[in-house]
Formats: sequence, structure tokens, C-alpha cells
Amino acid sequence: MKFATFTHLPWPEDNRPEDLYEIHTQQVILAEELGFHSAWIAEHHFTRYGLGSAPLVIAANIMARTSKIRIGTAVLVPPLHHPVRLAEEISVLDVLSGGRVDVGFGRGGPGYEFRGYNVDHGESQERFREGISVCQGLWTTPGFSYEGKYIQLDQANLVPPPIQQPHPPIYIAATRTQETLEFAVSTGHPTIVGNVQDTDDALDLCRRFTEMSKQSGHNVPMASIPFFRYLHVAETEEQARENTQGPLNWVLDILQWRRTFQQGSEVYEHLEDWRRDRTDLPVSYDHLYDKRAVIGTPEQCLAKILELKNAGIEIFGGNFAFGGMEDRKVRQSMELFAKKVMPHLG
Repeated sequence: MKFATFTHLPWPEDNRPEDLYEIHTQQVILAEELGFHSAWIAEHHFTRYGLGSAPLVIAANIMARTSKIRIGTAVLVPPLHHPVRLAEEISVLDVLSGGRVDVGFGRGGPGYEFRGYNVDHGESQERFREGISVCQGLWTTPGFSYEGKYIQLDQANLVPPPIQQPHPPIYIAATRTQETLEFAVSTGHPTIVGNVQDTDDALDLCRRFTEMSKQSGHNVPMASIPFFRYLHVAETEEQARENTQGPLNWVLDILQWRRTFQQGSEVYEHLEDWRRDRTDLPVSYDHLYDKRAVIGTPEQCLAKILELKNAGIEIFGGNFAFGGMEDRKVRQSMELFAKKVMPHLG
């Protein structure tokens, strides 16, 4: 198996962004030292859920301070970017990093991330498809022309071309709609699975994707699909639960809270005020613990990941740094995972 890290770069109150960016960079440096294959960053805007508003800039900083680990986006949101600029920046990053870029694309999340860019969320499917098509076309075709609903190009030449040929590996998230799943299959690229689905549902999605891919003639195997879960390893189950309950509850609460905003966002409000006044509760910590996470002792985590491996998963990513967990606990978990779990699966 190949192992990866992942983060939304959460920004709980009373933390400075500059500190969090540096902490995350140091965690990726540690991941490289521990033998992880890749580290993935999410794109989000206007929210404390994640500081990944410029994921390619963050990736460039990490690339400059590492030498082997691959850096992936999980995911970039093409509807919020001009695709020519997006293709250029990814290509430059690929060149500067010596060909260490993996590119995950997705349609995007809540409406307020689109409203902040003055983009109609109802256009996201078409913009998403056009953006990916333009990026891939520019990476592979000199004098590339394109006639779409939102983008038109006439003999554009991308400078510089990416190092990886024909282009950096592409992954397409398709967790929400059948329409997006069908598009992902049609491209011949693997899908990518985040923490937004329960594990059983996520594995079912992978099976449907691979079967549809087989029928399409692309035959993308499940082994090519990056599969991410919340991940924390501790010496005892009690310690693992104690370490993760607060951070996972923060994730659940911020996800629920930010969906309530029709204008603006939660950034300059206080989470505790909302917690006190809310009338509905999100799904429970125990639900995430059982259904979307790999949390426990090394032996417990190994058993859960072996189940995924037996189901066909070969690229497993752990969201170690979720919900504002202390850096010390994140690093201890990563080190324990590398020492006592990875050797049994690599």
C-alpha cells in the first residue's frame, strides 16, 4: 500500500494562520521522513473549516522544503478558477517540484464559497467539466483551441509544459451526484474519496466507479483510487478517544454551522455562541468514530486498514491534523502509525 496525509488546514479561534501554515509544513516534512508517499491539501474559501484558499501557493512552500514526497490537491475547484491560469500554475508547480504534483479536482462545496466569487452554483457542473478539459488540453496539445459555454481558446500554448507526461496525474471527486460520477468515469481518470461519506458508502462508490470504468473500456482499478479517512493512533483506545473527541466534534460543528449562512460566513462569529443557541445537533462523534475514521491502537487501526486493503484499496490517506488537534498529538500519531502500522501493509 501507499500512504498519504491529508488536511483541510482547520483554523479554530485563537490560532494564527501563519502558525498553522508552518505547523502543517513541518508535519509534511515529518511525513516525508517517515516514508509517506504523498500529502494532500483541500481548497476552501471564506471559512475556518480550512485555510486552503490558495492550495497551490501552500503546495509550493512545502515543495521548496521537501525533496521526495508528492503533494496533491484534494480537491481544487475548477469553477472558482480561470482554467488557463489554473493549468499554468499547476504546470509551474510541477516543474519547480521536479514532477511531484498530483491533481485532484472537484465541483466544490457550500454555496457561500461560490457566492464569494460571484459564481452561480447552478453552473458548477458545466464549469467543472470545462475547467478539467481545458487544463488537460493545455497540458497535452500545442496550439490548443477550445469552444465551450464559459471558456473559448484559440491556439493557446501553455508555458511551461509540465514535467510529468502527458500531464500530472488527475483524480476526480464524485461523491455527491451520479452525474459527476458518470463524468469522472468518462475521463479515464481515477476518482478520489474523502471523509464526507461513511466507509461502507465510500467503498460502494469505489466499486460502482470501477465497474462503470470497466464497462466504459477505461478499466481504472480500485487500487488507483486515493481513499481518505480521519486517522489517529495512540497507545490505548482510551487515549485515542480522548485525543480525538474534541477535534472531531469541532469538525462536526463547523460543518453544520457554516451551512446556516446565506450571506457572509462564520469567520468573525463565535462557535460557542452558536453551539449555545442551536436547536439541531449534527451526527455524533461515535458515528464518525465508527463510520468515517480509523482511530485506536496500532492493532485496531491495522485491522481496519486491512479490511480496506482486502476490499481493493491500495492508496490510503489519513487526515491526521483535524479539528485543531495539538501538533504534538498529531506528530505522535503519525510516528506511531509509521512505526507500528505501515510496516505490516507496505
